[in-house]
Amino acid sequence: MELEVLTIGTELLLGLTIDTNAAHIARTLAPLGARVVRKSTVGDDRDAIRSALTDALARAGFVLATGGLGPTRDDVTKTAIAEVFRAPLELDHELLAALERRFAAFRRGPMPPSNRSQAEVPRGAVVLPNRLGTAPGLWLDGGPGTAVLLPGVPFEMRALLADQVVPRLRDRIGAASAGTSVRWRTLRTTGIAESALASAVGDVEHALAPVTLAYLPGWEGVDLRFTVWGLPAPEADDAMGRAVARVTPILGAHHYGEGEQDLAALVLERVRARGLRLAVAESCTGGLLGGRLTAVPGASDVFAGGVIAYEDAAKVRDLEVPPRMLAEHGAVSETVAAAMAEGAARRFATGAAIAVTGIAGPAGGTRDKPVGTVCLGVTVHGKVRTVRTRLHGDREEIRHRSAQAGLNLLRLALQEETAAP
Repeated sequence: MELEVLTIGTELLLGLTIDTNAAHIARTLAPLGARVVRKSTVGDDRDAIRSALTDALARAGFVLATGGLGPTRDDVTKTAIAEVFRAPLELDHELLAALERRFAAFRRGPMPPSNRSQAEVPRGAVVLPNRLGTAPGLWLDGGPGTAVLLPGVPFEMRALLADQVVPRLRDRIGAASAGTSVRWRTLRTTGIAESALASAVGDVEHALAPVTLAYLPGWEGVDLRFTVWGLPAPEADDAMGRAVARVTPILGAHHYGEGEQDLAALVLERVRARGLRLAVAESCTGGLLGGRLTAVPGASDVFAGGVIAYEDAAKVRDLEVPPRMLAEHGAVSETVAAAMAEGAARRFATGAAIAVTGIAGPAGGTRDKPVGTVCLGVTVHGKVRTVRTRLHGDREEIRHRSAQAGLNLLRLALQEETAAP
């Protein structure tokens, strides 16, 4: 089954609100065998919404739209869909009574007159009850095709999708595509650019069919998404297994996990397995590295603490970095990164430590050390390993990528220690 997703809201077009609804819908529907073939966004304009709905229905015959179902004047999605389906809006007295009871239950006083519009429903539409808000969802079947309307508030949309839409879609798709399935797996990589990864995998990509491969870059690294559609489950599983087995060796040390595996959680697990504790020393990341680690449940039995040594004086005072070293090599250097890691390990009496120092920008770069220059240091059982790299992006991206690079350097150091005779 193929469908289109339409997200509605001027705030989405202006970039004031990030559209998380479309991504969640696609992730939720894929396991059912419902394939999102196009995603579009329009503002709170009735003509634009009507045109987008008409076009989506003409192409796919099924559209799932979010947004524009509220009580305010800019909520015009129902008016537009009523015109597309030639189904006039009618007051649903049962729905109106439910809205009034909701307001009374929450002691908000009498229901405002504007909310009455939320009880107006296109003739013939199925009302999808919204247990978390006042805007019900709607399901329309007719000449143009099928349209499902959901509220734009993410937590309301997700609940309605799970409670009301998924069961109906499962029944519809199950009857049409019995015995077939969709499978996907994600391999996570870090420390390698998308272009380099595509070049390495490119020679075998054609041989992965019927499995398709997508490259998904982000500040953590590049995810490889394997997908296979429309095969009986045993064939899909077999094809997926062969494809992943073919690609995994090519990724080498850049491959660190699968699915939504978090590198910080992986590092903590490996530090724990070696009976060590971990500390961090941060300059340009300003606490992001420690934040990544402490976001992992159970980190307290491994992570001892950290020092944010932003200015040179703090590096000398709190991490015992020699002033002469800073003068000779500069704060952004492998030498200082090593000293910071050793200082953190001493301060917290840990067997492992990570240090990050760099130039996040937008100012501060030089010819020898341009913006994005980052030096990393890790120590494991007293053995120090350092790296100097150049990271790209704006200030926020460089800082996040620096934290990821520090975690990855420790992962590689622990891996190297395990492999050593």
